[in-house]
Amino acid sequence: MDCCGLLTLQKEPVPLKSIEVELEVRDHVATVVSTLNYENKEDKPLEAVFVFPVPGDAAVCHFSAQIGQTQIVAEVKEKQKAREEYDDALSSGQQAFLLEESDESPDIFSLRVGSLPPGESASIRLEYVTELAVQADDGLRFCLPAVINPRYQPQGSEGAGVQVMSVPASLVPYSLSFSARVSSPRPVSKVESNCSLDPLQYLNTDQTQATVKLAAGHKFDRDVELLIYYKDAHQPTAVVEAGQASAEPDSLMGDPVVMVSLYPEFPQSVMSSMASCGEFVFLVDRSGSMSNTRISSARETLLLLLKSLPMGCYFNIYSFGSRYEHIFPKSVEYGEKTMEEALKKVEQMEADLGGTEILEPLKHIYSQPCIPTQPKQLFVFTDGEVGNTKEVIDLVKKNSGFHRCFSFGIGEGASSALINGMAKEGGGHAQFITGTDRMQPKVMQSLRFALQPTVVDISVTWDLPKEVSVTVLSPPITTLFQGQRSLIYAQLTGQSSEAAEGCVTLKYSLAGHRSENQLHFSLRPAEDSGLIVHRLAARTLISLLEMEAENNQEKEEVKKKVVQLSVQSGVSSSFTAFIVVNKENNKEIQGPLLHRDIPTAGLMRCAATPVQGLHYNCAADDSEESDDDGGFGLFEGTCSYREKTVLHYNCATDDSEDFEDDLGFSLGPDDTCSYRAGLQYKCATDDSEESDDDGGFGLFKGTCSYRALPDEEFKPAKKPPRDPLLQLVSLQKASGCWLLDPALAAALGKTNEEVEKSKPEKASSEVWATILALIWLHGFKMDAKDEWELLAAKAVSWLSAQKAPSVTECVEAGNILLGCSVQKTALGL
Repeated sequence: MDCCGLLTLQKEPVPLKSIEVELEVRDHVATVVSTLNYENKEDKPLEAVFVFPVPGDAAVCHFSAQIGQTQIVAEVKEKQKAREEYDDALSSGQQAFLLEESDESPDIFSLRVGSLPPGESASIRLEYVTELAVQADDGLRFCLPAVINPRYQPQGSEGAGVQVMSVPASLVPYSLSFSARVSSPRPVSKVESNCSLDPLQYLNTDQTQATVKLAAGHKFDRDVELLIYYKDAHQPTAVVEAGQASAEPDSLMGDPVVMVSLYPEFPQSVMSSMASCGEFVFLVDRSGSMSNTRISSARETLLLLLKSLPMGCYFNIYSFGSRYEHIFPKSVEYGEKTMEEALKKVEQMEADLGGTEILEPLKHIYSQPCIPTQPKQLFVFTDGEVGNTKEVIDLVKKNSGFHRCFSFGIGEGASSALINGMAKEGGGHAQFITGTDRMQPKVMQSLRFALQPTVVDISVTWDLPKEVSVTVLSPPITTLFQGQRSLIYAQLTGQSSEAAEGCVTLKYSLAGHRSENQLHFSLRPAEDSGLIVHRLAARTLISLLEMEAENNQEKEEVKKKVVQLSVQSGVSSSFTAFIVVNKENNKEIQGPLLHRDIPTAGLMRCAATPVQGLHYNCAADDSEESDDDGGFGLFEGTCSYREKTVLHYNCATDDSEDFEDDLGFSLGPDDTCSYRAGLQYKCATDDSEESDDDGGFGLFKGTCSYRALPDEEFKPAKKPPRDPLLQLVSLQKASGCWLLDPALAAALGKTNEEVEKSKPEKASSEVWATILALIWLHGFKMDAKDEWELLAAKAVSWLSAQKAPSVTECVEAGNILLGCSVQKTALGL
């Protein structure tokens, strides 16, 4: 099981002093160089272990150590051999450094710094390259994972789980500096971040190069996310990169490699005809770590999804934790009755199902027979805290032939390997919701993708000079979405002239229309690109082979191929590791070796300290231990106490802003809390002075204190008023219309009498109500159009089907009533 704790409570110095990160973005590819500075201030030699996250699809391609004036570059070796070499070096008094990918998930790495003598410093440099994902608004997303949450390992699954030393952000004992340089053939229009940045500095007049820095004092309370925007972003490109002179000819590293980026643009006439069929299956994480804002946001999102589904489709909703539940035994046809039944169940959803066991509900969903003419679309919402990532992705891949999977990573530290892997293997699209991001617009964009006509008969053909042959390294393209990039890596073998050109053609069918996109490109290699493209191509091929090894009887043969490719390309894999042994130092390091785990920022934490005769036990994971919570259901872990000689508390905290809603046990009617002897427990989540009064706990950002309160002070909090947009949306019928009733009038901010009196005489009450709702959305909620666009389109379709004679009069009267000036054409009527 994952472990977590606070080294600082044990009064042990942390040998990692600082992390410096330099990011270089070239168009849509990023190179990340991290320097980790260690210093041993203890009087004995030590081994430091640091477990940290990287993007799941990154190619880790360089690792070196600087000790004094000596720099040693690591070699890639088969993992077991590298581990043995590391252990042998330490046991013989030598210095050694080991960097390896977790066996369970490719987005977790561990770095071991061995035999650092007293008073000595070492700088570790590691480098990786990664592709940047295209967002809904055409921005390119880079994420530097600074937060790592413990991963829930289901019982009986393979592997022992990743050992994560996780501490609250305020207690991370090392600093982070971060700078980025962005360059592109097109101007950089802006760079945004969820963290404080120093102003963007342009390096040239045409604004194609810029630098930006993270403002000082990053708190490690979130991943560092950059959104980079270029002008004219959707331009197809091809970059040819020369091979490595020292590599073998006709090998991946010795030949040129081309990276082709395609942005297919679909005809508007086809895009406007959204599919009216499909089986939509929603799978929602209800583990303990989804509590507070996460689960409430998921409920609101399900409301929007259910209101936006087309009539005639099928749907079902599953939720999971340590066990799973479903609203219907099997998918049902979408209509008023089934929608209302589902919404009632959704309103009752809480983060109360324990651990994060996603494999079993997926198996059940895939075991359900397909419904003829209703293609299955799976939407998965999770904070990604699972330990069996590879098993889950493998299951999605096995079932990729008859469904599309859209995945959503919720909160800081969500596993990019899991979220991206599920979408990639399931032919869907991945989205990440972090910090103050609203979940709804991102999810609705994915629903639009799911409702797009499915692209079929996809083929890619190459036209090259006859002396050049091509070997495609990427898996075949199986899905295309409007505005989304498709990447292809290919090895080019043979000689060509400087002026030679190649052409790649993408052909596909969409709603019965045959289309093609062509890209002509020069075969002349780009200058100064290093080996970025080769390394990304190698990582792509390694991932394919690793997946093949999971399902191949000749696993050892495939594993040999992976090791060989990993060693040749210098790119890490699940079967290899980077190893450095300092053979320059002839002095044997004396004395017993101390072991130090370097803590990583985590939003779930764990510590235990006895205070004033009370015993607090804090469970930070989703394990069954933390389910025994006295029925409080407060946070990710929960507080309870029992009448024993010692009072026993299970505590854990959440960094969300809504945390205070549960403080002091002022809970809504759905949350119950047993308190005895007039004690009240108050928790604070920030680093303010209030949270210093914690009875000497000093455990984490959120701390618990207690005081005796008279009964009259203990009052349940009122439920906050519902968001006006959600209030209006909740009243829409499955067909797309609204009914004229007092609830609608209230949602529009009017009395029922005002609404009734303003209705044109010839208009039916449903037509009038529906036009009022549309005017209100267009007049007051254009900033949230992404969220209501699909359900508004359904309302317009309903109105068109009514062939109502009084639409114009209704629009005019509605504008007067609501104080708007929305044109009839703007409503789509």
